[in-house]
Amino acid sequence: MKQLKILKKITSGFITFALFVSLIFMVFVVITTQASGGEPEVFGYQIKTVLSGSMEPEFKTGSIIAVEPGGDMTRFQEGDIITFMERENMLITHRIIDVIHSGDHVMYETKGDANAAPDSELVLSENVVAKYSGFTIPYVGYIASFAQSKEGGALLLIVPGLLLIFYAGFTIWQGISEMERTNKRKDRSERTRELEELSESLK
Repeated sequence: MKQLKILKKITSGFITFALFVSLIFMVFVVITTQASGGEPEVFGYQIKTVLSGSMEPEFKTGSIIAVEPGGDMTRFQEGDIITFMERENMLITHRIIDVIHSGDHVMYETKGDANAAPDSELVLSENVVAKYSGFTIPYVGYIASFAQSKEGGALLLIVPGLLLIFYAGFTIWQGISEMERTNKRKDRSERTRELEELSESLK
């Protein structure tokens, strides 16, 4: 019985912690996504959502990836994964398969790991915006994309909060019920002891 109570306390604590962490995470995703216009930045790394499967299995559609902006954009070598501007407001993250020097210019031939052929155009080093850090989390990108909408942002904040409130209420209800059961057991024990004492006195 004692072990069961301990297990219940551990489980309850774990669920509360998980809900709290989920709430904090959702708050972070929503605030950083809304504040940055969809591209939050953490510790100098930009977080980007993967919109296609061209780089599978390195990272999958719907993942988020961390890329490191800045630095000398001519430093990259074959095998590096870079994020570059293909055209206005269109970012691509592909792997370098060749580095081409043309006078003072450096250009990269790129290709998605899952694509059959290289990209149709070379990438000027001036168009490179960041290097892939190797950090990715699957499927979280769907949440980040959803968080960009007003409805999605509100929902992602409200749902974990409500779950936490409901679970807190459920935990309080369980505690009150346990106290009532304990008091009833004490009352029965006291009445039993009183009856036993009365019985002894009548003998």
